[in-house]
Amino acid sequence: MGPPRWLDLRLVLGVLLVLGSVLVGARVLTAADATVPVWAAGADLAEGTVLTADDLVAVPVRLDDVARAYLATSTEPGGRVLARAVRAGELLPRSALDEPTGAVQLALPVQAGFVPPSLTRGQLVDVYAVADPATGATKAGGDVDLVVGAAPVQAISGRGEGVLSTATTTVQVVVSVPARDAAEVLATIGGRGLVVVVRDDVDAGTSVPAADEGTPAGGAATAPGPRPAG
Repeated sequence: MGPPRWLDLRLVLGVLLVLGSVLVGARVLTAADATVPVWAAGADLAEGTVLTADDLVAVPVRLDDVARAYLATSTEPGGRVLARAVRAGELLPRSALDEPTGAVQLALPVQAGFVPPSLTRGQLVDVYAVADPATGATKAGGDVDLVVGAAPVQAISGRGEGVLSTATTTVQVVVSVPARDAAEVLATIGGRGLVVVVRDDVDAGTSVPAADEGTPAGGAATAPGPRPAG
């Protein structure tokens, strides 16, 4: 005589419950791992920075319904301009990106002794023109003039390393300025030496404003908390 039919039914129900639990658990684990890779800032970057691939890192995150608000790694952000400052590790929202504007990149030659050693791309700087004792270059109304204010650093080159570097080595600091102000900035410099001052915060001010009544581009001389060169 075979086993009772009720035993077969209980066995079938038990198997179905186990299978159902496995399927539900698998779906929960799959949902928990439903991440998407998006771009995040690799360092603090000021408003006006023209992005390159080196500025960003891919981060897998769960965004659910807000995923479209952030820039997926399938989108190439190179050449886009930051419309506001972003912090290191911050996910890059689409709203923080602008198309290239009317700004130009201006290369300024600065002696290494007047460029902060920690200066990096993406920081905000003020640039001052000062009297050069070697040439006697001065300007009416004073020997120190703010020529570029709250400008994002786009690149730095020529900085020497090791025992061969000296304070007189010329470093090229590239900053963004409005195209209409580039000629005035160069005229205000007038062959004088330059000093770069780094602002403590990439949010400390806006990108370079237009010149006003003879004031060079970015003449925001009252910016909070500058850090002197050196």
